[in-house]
Amino acid sequence: MNLEKYNNAFTTSLDITDDLLGEQLVYQSIQAWDSVGHMTLIAAIEDAFDIMMDTEDIIDLSSYEKGKEIMKKYEIEM
Repeated sequence: MNLEKYNNAFTTSLDITDDLLGEQLVYQSIQAWDSVGHMTLIAAIEDAFDIMMDTEDIIDLSSYEKGKEIMKKYEIEM
């Protein structure tokens, strides 16, 4: 369920398909994931899990996989 919400945040905010989700998805690896797309993504993740991410975590979320690690800090298991 949490992984589904996490994936949905990526697919909707970056307007991508599920097949792009994975280790190869990193910041600026696709056109949509620029600085504006990043903030849209962060907002989608925060809304999906009802959290407020720390600034350092927002900056550190540089890839799909890294984001899953960061979610553990907020006690969200994937």
